[in-house]
Amino acid sequence: MVTIDDTPHSIALGLGIGFFFGFTPLLGLKTLLSIGVAWLFRSNKIAAAISVTLHDLLLPFMPAIYFWEYRMGTWALGRPQRSFSGLHRVPVREWMNWTSFFSVGQPLLVGSLFLALPSAALVYFVSRGVVTRTRAARAKRERSV
Repeated sequence: MVTIDDTPHSIALGLGIGFFFGFTPLLGLKTLLSIGVAWLFRSNKIAAAISVTLHDLLLPFMPAIYFWEYRMGTWALGRPQRSFSGLHRVPVREWMNWTSFFSVGQPLLVGSLFLALPSAALVYFVSRGVVTRTRAARAKRERSV
Protein backbone atom coordinates (compact mmCIF):
# COMPACT_ATOMS: atom_id res chain seq x y z
CA MET A 1 0.00 0.00 0.00
CA VAL A 2 2.89 2.34 0.69
CA THR A 3 4.06 2.22 -2.93
CA ILE A 4 0.72 3.35 -4.37
CA ASP A 5 1.27 6.75 -5.98
CA ASP A 6 -1.31 8.79 -4.07
CA THR A 7 -1.61 10.88 -0.93
CA PRO A 8 -1.60 9.15 2.46
CA HIS A 9 -5.14 10.45 3.07
CA SER A 10 -6.44 8.99 -0.18
CA ILE A 11 -4.81 5.61 0.41
CA ALA A 12 -5.98 5.43 4.02
CA LEU A 13 -9.53 6.47 3.09
CA GLY A 14 -9.64 3.79 0.40
CA LEU A 15 -8.46 1.20 2.91
CA GLY A 16 -11.06 2.33 5.44
CA ILE A 17 -13.86 2.22 2.87
CA GLY A 18 -12.86 -1.28 1.79
CA PHE A 19 -12.67 -2.49 5.36
CA PHE A 20 -16.09 -0.95 6.08
CA PHE A 21 -17.73 -2.84 3.23
CA GLY A 22 -15.90 -6.00 4.26
CA PHE A 23 -18.09 -6.19 7.37
CA THR A 24 -21.39 -5.77 5.53
CA PRO A 25 -23.43 -8.85 4.60
CA LEU A 26 -23.68 -7.70 0.96
CA LEU A 27 -21.75 -10.71 -0.30
CA GLY A 28 -21.81 -10.15 -4.04
CA LEU A 29 -21.57 -6.37 -3.93
CA LYS A 30 -18.78 -5.62 -1.46
CA THR A 31 -16.02 -4.96 -3.98
CA LEU A 32 -18.20 -2.99 -6.38
CA LEU A 33 -19.63 -0.86 -3.58
CA SER A 34 -16.22 -0.17 -2.09
CA ILE A 35 -14.81 0.93 -5.46
CA GLY A 36 -17.89 3.07 -6.13
CA VAL A 37 -17.78 4.79 -2.74
CA ALA A 38 -14.01 5.26 -3.04
CA TRP A 39 -14.59 6.95 -6.40
CA LEU A 40 -17.35 9.09 -4.87
CA PHE A 41 -15.08 10.25 -2.02
CA ARG A 42 -12.09 10.65 -4.38
CA SER A 43 -10.01 8.17 -2.47
CA ASN A 44 -7.82 5.40 -3.83
CA LYS A 45 -9.96 2.76 -5.56
CA ILE A 46 -7.15 0.20 -5.69
CA ALA A 47 -6.65 0.44 -1.94
CA ALA A 48 -10.40 0.00 -1.42
CA ALA A 49 -10.52 -3.10 -3.61
CA ILE A 50 -7.45 -4.62 -1.95
CA SER A 51 -8.79 -3.87 1.53
CA VAL A 52 -12.20 -5.42 0.95
CA THR A 53 -10.51 -8.49 -0.56
CA LEU A 54 -8.07 -8.79 2.35
CA HIS A 55 -11.01 -8.57 4.74
CA ASP A 56 -12.24 -11.81 3.22
CA LEU A 57 -9.33 -13.54 4.95
CA LEU A 58 -11.64 -13.39 7.97
CA LEU A 59 -14.01 -15.69 6.06
CA PRO A 60 -13.71 -18.59 8.53
CA PHE A 61 -14.89 -16.22 11.29
CA MET A 62 -17.72 -14.61 9.31
CA PRO A 63 -20.53 -16.86 10.65
CA ALA A 64 -19.66 -15.77 14.20
CA ILE A 65 -19.32 -12.14 13.09
CA TYR A 66 -22.68 -12.27 11.29
CA PHE A 67 -24.26 -13.84 14.37
CA TRP A 68 -23.10 -10.94 16.56
CA GLU A 69 -24.03 -8.39 13.90
CA TYR A 70 -27.53 -9.89 13.81
CA ARG A 71 -27.82 -9.75 17.60
CA MET A 72 -26.67 -6.11 17.70
CA GLY A 73 -29.03 -5.25 14.85
CA THR A 74 -32.08 -6.76 16.53
CA TRP A 75 -31.13 -4.95 19.72
CA ALA A 76 -30.75 -1.61 17.89
CA LEU A 77 -34.04 -2.07 16.03
CA GLY A 78 -35.85 -3.25 19.18
CA ARG A 79 -36.94 -6.53 17.58
CA PRO A 80 -37.05 -10.01 19.06
CA GLN A 81 -34.36 -12.35 17.82
CA ARG A 82 -35.27 -15.31 15.65
CA SER A 83 -34.07 -18.73 16.68
CA PHE A 84 -31.21 -20.10 14.61
CA SER A 85 -32.03 -23.74 15.36
CA GLY A 86 -32.85 -25.64 12.19
CA LEU A 87 -31.73 -22.73 10.01
CA HIS A 88 -29.30 -24.92 8.09
CA ARG A 89 -32.23 -26.92 6.71
CA VAL A 90 -33.89 -23.90 5.09
CA PRO A 91 -33.58 -23.98 1.27
CA VAL A 92 -31.59 -21.19 -0.35
CA ARG A 93 -34.61 -19.96 -2.32
CA GLU A 94 -36.31 -19.16 1.01
CA TRP A 95 -33.49 -16.70 1.80
CA MET A 96 -33.94 -14.88 -1.51
CA ASN A 97 -37.26 -13.17 -0.78
CA TRP A 98 -38.27 -9.88 0.84
CA THR A 99 -39.67 -11.39 4.03
CA SER A 100 -36.31 -12.98 4.82
CA PHE A 101 -34.56 -9.69 4.14
CA PHE A 102 -36.75 -7.77 6.57
CA SER A 103 -36.62 -10.43 9.26
CA VAL A 104 -32.91 -11.34 9.09
CA GLY A 105 -31.14 -9.13 6.54
CA GLN A 106 -32.18 -5.75 7.89
CA PRO A 107 -30.98 -6.41 11.47
CA LEU A 108 -27.81 -7.93 10.04
CA LEU A 109 -27.16 -4.83 7.94
CA VAL A 110 -27.85 -2.46 10.85
CA GLY A 111 -25.74 -4.57 13.21
CA SER A 112 -22.84 -4.56 10.76
CA LEU A 113 -22.55 -0.80 11.28
CA PHE A 114 -21.54 -1.41 14.91
CA LEU A 115 -18.42 -3.25 13.74
CA ALA A 116 -17.82 -1.60 10.37
CA LEU A 117 -17.70 2.06 11.42
CA PRO A 118 -15.20 1.79 14.30
CA SER A 119 -13.07 -0.69 12.35
CA ALA A 120 -12.97 1.55 9.28
CA ALA A 121 -12.01 4.56 11.39
CA LEU A 122 -9.24 2.58 13.10
CA VAL A 123 -7.93 1.29 9.75
CA TYR A 124 -7.96 4.84 8.35
CA PHE A 125 -5.93 6.39 11.18
CA VAL A 126 -3.46 3.52 11.51
CA SER A 127 -2.83 3.20 7.78
CA ARG A 128 -2.50 6.96 7.31
CA GLY A 129 0.15 7.04 10.03
CA VAL A 130 1.98 4.04 8.58
CA VAL A 131 2.02 5.44 5.04
CA THR A 132 3.13 8.89 6.22
CA ARG A 133 5.88 7.49 8.45
CA THR A 134 7.15 5.04 5.85
CA ARG A 135 7.30 7.67 3.14
CA ALA A 136 9.12 10.09 5.45
CA ALA A 137 11.68 7.41 6.34
CA ARG A 138 12.15 6.54 2.66
CA ALA A 139 12.63 10.21 1.73
CA LYS A 140 15.19 10.61 4.54
CA ARG A 141 17.14 7.56 3.31
CA GLU A 142 17.12 8.84 -0.25
CA ARG A 143 18.42 12.25 0.82
CA SER A 144 21.26 10.69 2.79
CA VAL A 145 22.40 8.53 -0.11
